[in-house]
Amino acid sequence: MPGVRPILLVDDSEVDVELTVLALQQTKIDSLVEVARDGEEVLARIPGWEAGEPTPLVILLDINMPRVDGLQVLRRLKGHPTLRVIPVVMLTSSSFSSDVSAAYLAGANSYVVKPVGFDQIEQVSAQIESYWTVLNRCPT
Repeated sequence: MPGVRPILLVDDSEVDVELTVLALQQTKIDSLVEVARDGEEVLARIPGWEAGEPTPLVILLDINMPRVDGLQVLRRLKGHPTLRVIPVVMLTSSSFSSDVSAAYLAGANSYVVKPVGFDQIEQVSAQIESYWTVLNRCPT
């Protein structure tokens, strides 16, 4: 759908992607969800965003990924003159305080540890989607 701003889920775990997408689809908001399997895929989208393709309303970003990790992606996005306004929620299995600190120092807007169990994933996904796509106002 041209012009529609999606939620971008960035995660290399097939299971986590499937569960999170399913949970996001269960919400009443029904936002378009796009998936990138690692940080390199996100960085490859930057030229398109710079050329006017719709940027995500929010990026749900895992930390631990192959090729380019989530912190590298976060630093690149938050260092970009126009893309830095895209909200980035770190959605990751890491609860290490060093990762939480590093994410916030790099510009993360929020840090959420992935819940265990589909009911919890569904609840967290609904809260994230509701806040970042309905309540929160981003520059257009």
